[in-house]
Amino acid sequence: MTASVFRADALAGRTALVTGASSGLGRHFAGVLAAHGAQVVISARHEDELAAVIEEIGAAGGRAHAVVLDVRDPASVEAGVRAAVAAAGRLDILVNNAGVTVTRPALAMTEDEWRRVVDTNLDGAFRVARAVARTMVEAKSGGVIVNIASVLALRVGKLVAGYVAAKAGFLRLSEALALEWAMHGIRVNAIAPGYVVTNLNRAFLTSPAGETMIKRIPLRRFGEPADLDGALLLLASDAGRYLTGSTITVDGGHTLAWL
Repeated sequence: MTASVFRADALAGRTALVTGASSGLGRHFAGVLAAHGAQVVISARHEDELAAVIEEIGAAGGRAHAVVLDVRDPASVEAGVRAAVAAAGRLDILVNNAGVTVTRPALAMTEDEWRRVVDTNLDGAFRVARAVARTMVEAKSGGVIVNIASVLALRVGKLVAGYVAAKAGFLRLSEALALEWAMHGIRVNAIAPGYVVTNLNRAFLTSPAGETMIKRIPLRRFGEPADLDGALLLLASDAGRYLTGSTITVDGGHTLAWL
């Protein structure tokens, strides 16, 4: 993690739920929020996947809890959010991060594959946002929702039709929820990352095909998880208190090169 320009206590007294936190960007986001003072509740479909993340955050001096939450299951979402509130006391921040993709030509994609991608990235994200927002409204506390979208919500890529459609819908959903929930003091914004190297995609991005992709990125490199920290902390903290319905694109200029 690179040094942060935000104070270490920028999120002190806040509680945050991070979905899809067992690995990749979700795991990183949980660590960043905890490092800046937030009490973090991390979620995934299986609790055993979260043990290492809890240990990691605790070793760094942070506070973390784990809850089981499957964004594709409405009952699991409701139960998971209730458990998160029980563990943390309340929820001030949601990082709506859980997502999947299937890389396949649209003509070859099965109905189940399409549904899995759209249900996770769009339907599931809505379920979690709504459940968390309800707790914020009941507590009359306001709050922040940070939706993790993708540059593929802004520009089209091959072989990921379901992912592109779901993430594009996710951005419009962010705007719609921002408009509806502003009256409750809930800010809803999105981050659209470009190609960011994690353990999940490292093999491809460091392959010859990945090296070719770098030539289409004006900054001539892939992103690192820490490159998203500034956007995350801006949106999650009071530094972004007048931001709602916005999308911050963090892609090294990649979308510009597609114009």
